[in-house]
Amino acid sequence: MAGFVRRLEEINALADASPGFVWRLQGDAGNATYLRPYGDDRIIFNLSVWESIEALRVYVYRTAHAEVLRQRRDWFEKFDLMHLALWWIPAGRLPTVGQATARLEYLQRHGEGPHAFTFRQIFPPGAEAAALPAELLRPCPA
Repeated sequence: MAGFVRRLEEINALADASPGFVWRLQGDAGNATYLRPYGDDRIIFNLSVWESIEALRVYVYRTAHAEVLRQRRDWFEKFDLMHLALWWIPAGRLPTVGQATARLEYLQRHGEGPHAFTFRQIFPPGAEAAALPAELLRPCPA
């Protein structure tokens, strides 16, 4: 994990300075690795907001972040569950940890759709409201 920890501040600073970056969840240490929403010390958590999917895609795959991503197998155990969920939020709002874990759970159970998706299949903003039953549109607890 030393290699991952050594690069974490650099990669977070790169995100903060990237075009299209809006916000990321962080504590006093400048990251969110202290969170344990799943009650498992082996699972770290990250949550961020971007202006567009394309801005996020550029950061993830076309910057130094991609180098770190390629090395993840050196630092982390294989994780067979969904580990990334993308979804649209209204401008000016920030997602909660509860919303993020609920989106990941939805993606794991139902696959990609307007409610939660990955880079493989992007759904347009606004498609969620037309595709989901009302009980799934209620806010998730924090």
